[in-house]
Amino acid sequence: MIDFENLESLRESKNLEFKEEISSSFLKTVSAFSNYGTGRILFGISDDKKIIGIENPNEVCLNLENKINDNIIPHPDFKFEISPQTNLIELTVFEGKNKPYTYRNKAYKRNDSSSIEVDRTEYNRLVLAGENKNFEELPSKNQELTFSSMQKKFSEILGVQEINKDIQKTLELYSDKEGYNIAASLVADKNDFSGIDIVRFGKNIDEILDRESFEKCSVFTQYDNSILLFRKYYQYEKIDGIERKLVELVPEKAFREAVANALIHRTWDSPANIRIEFYAEKIVITSPGGLSQEISKEEYLEGRLSILRNPILGMIFFRLHLIEKFGTGIRRIKNSYANSVSKPVFSVFDNSIQIELPVLSATPKLSLDEEKIYDALSGGMQLSSSELALKTGFSRDKVIRLASGLLEKRYIRTVGKGRGTKYTL
Repeated sequence: MIDFENLESLRESKNLEFKEEISSSFLKTVSAFSNYGTGRILFGISDDKKIIGIENPNEVCLNLENKINDNIIPHPDFKFEISPQTNLIELTVFEGKNKPYTYRNKAYKRNDSSSIEVDRTEYNRLVLAGENKNFEELPSKNQELTFSSMQKKFSEILGVQEINKDIQKTLELYSDKEGYNIAASLVADKNDFSGIDIVRFGKNIDEILDRESFEKCSVFTQYDNSILLFRKYYQYEKIDGIERKLVELVPEKAFREAVANALIHRTWDSPANIRIEFYAEKIVITSPGGLSQEISKEEYLEGRLSILRNPILGMIFFRLHLIEKFGTGIRRIKNSYANSVSKPVFSVFDNSIQIELPVLSATPKLSLDEEKIYDALSGGMQLSSSELALKTGFSRDKVIRLASGLLEKRYIRTVGKGRGTKYTL
């Protein structure tokens, strides 16, 4: 049960809703929580968190239970709790496995603190989730596929000279019952799917210096062509004495990892392209599809967990050593900037993930204690002095003193004001 003594600290969110009165609108939220993540509804509390209470709460709970069972298909998993002090009713709705959970033949999701109907694409994803399937496992509409691009990759990296039917079955691209699946279509030479759009900007976004689109072709073609364009604009050779050295403005390792991750984690049922923007001072890679429901933003940013949206495609990239162990991509990108003042920035949105790779800059001259503060803020983190103290083991006074020095050197900056002040690179 919610601690009502700390009610002021609560606010409506994706997983919490307040209801002052009983109406059928709560059933949309029951559908949303069942489909996308466990949540709670508090009955008898206003939007401004005034406790109103519910008369005859036991009888109301029975009526609410009947409403849920009569209107939500299939039946969701839920429980009620009543606060005897306040007569508040707390309804907890658990995320279910038999998706989609519908109310009046419509499925809902949470949009911040409201419940809205999902679109057709989202509904189809819920159907697949309920069947424990991924989009890439569905049969391909085109069964006349060729694999020259993939064959070339397997030959170069693994020495495999022919991608025959047995290998296609091992890679889970083909089955005798259903033929080729969508994953096979994605690695095939030609397909009907979106791809990668690369734009190189000049002094501002109105000045486009170059543009290339790689669509309806193998993901390996998309990957290789992206690398070639990257090398054209972010690498050059420098003569140092009698040696010719390669200079990288942006670490190729980081770019490769970011593009590979965009391809294997994106939503392929979306018509949107992966967008790669080349600027003089940075590269920005935006991939369609937010995080999986099973992983939090914090777990993603810290590289602690990886839930593959396209496991067949991901395993092929893994076999070809285009990615390393699953879940290490973020850490590998961060590590490639270990000696640079400028650090990569990772941004997570509802329907996309964005990675910003800045041009490398010189290593800052920091003390060991300053380095701990600096490292704690790497990867786009925004932390308060208390959070930095917890992460570094320093006292809060020491954190504030070290942060002041880093602010003077312009290695970090503040975000917010007053008690909400946080530090970031």
